Amino acid sequence: MTAVESRPAGVAATSSPRARRPFGARVKAFVELTKPRIIELLLITTVPVMFLAAQGVPDLWLVLATCVGGYLSAGGANALNMYIDRDIDALMDRTSQRPLVTGMVSPREALVFGLTLAVVSTLWFGLLINWLSAAMALGALLFYVLVYTMGLKRRTSQNVVWGGIAGCMPVLIGWSAVTDSMSWAAVVLFLVIFFWTPPHTWVLMMRVRTDYERVGVPMLPAVATNTAVAKQVVAYSWVMVLVSLTLTPLGYTGWLYTVVAALSGAWWLAEAHKLQARAKAGVVGAKLKEMRLFHWSITYVSLLFVAVAVDPFVR
Repeated sequence: MTAVESRPAGVAATSSPRARRPFGARVKAFVELTKPRIIELLLITTVPVMFLAAQGVPDLWLVLATCVGGYLSAGGANALNMYIDRDIDALMDRTSQRPLVTGMVSPREALVFGLTLAVVSTLWFGLLINWLSAAMALGALLFYVLVYTMGLKRRTSQNVVWGGIAGCMPVLIGWSAVTDSMSWAAVVLFLVIFFWTPPHTWVLMMRVRTDYERVGVPMLPAVATNTAVAKQVVAYSWVMVLVSLTLTPLGYTGWLYTVVAALSGAWWLAEAHKLQARAKAGVVGAKLKEMRLFHWSITYVSLLFVAVAVDPFVR
């Protein structure tokens, strides 16, 4: 890995960089290191699973403690990810304003911040919730940083497939926080997120593929044709929807979840097949409409997990 200076290309350093780093902006920069918008999605999958595990309303203090611990753990992983990727972040349009690139946070500060959050979050889970949840949170953090960011991301087009395992762990953490154990329901929902992650990520990467081509990171859309990517999106989408529908036959959910999973899954599959048809027809640019599926993917996972949370109350 080749490190670069923590400022955009073409911007000269001044003799007093700290003079341009006011306290408020610095606080905002450290918050940005945690990637709060990504963590919102992680919490959307954590809290509903706690309702399913409790078959009703879980202890609200436990929910709050789990959310805080999850934010600290995921935030630490994201800060360490930005520390490691600061060289390519400076060269990509979508990441050119990240705190390490602009110089609002120094590499050493980001490293210390990320490691501190990793330690604090692990102790938080262990001392306030249970050590099973602590172990899984730490495992997710280490997997994201060591396996995905340092190992897979710059080496294989399957990076987000296996790297996405870290993003599936909040489902298991939510369940274990309530029960201090594991269950097939948690495993099924883990697999839903596992198969959801690649198409969700790939359709976004189709829009910003030139960024990854520029830095040589082999995200699938940067090394494959739109047709090949869309084919993979459809394949993962079908498996995701079918897996989501196994919760009810296994006896964990009732009619509400089944209806939501079936209807939202059908809509997803329709959008995925439309994307594949446009790709096969040679449509490029804005007319490819790949972001339709990206935006729906966020709506889909939100609807599905809201149904997970509400279903115990209507069975």
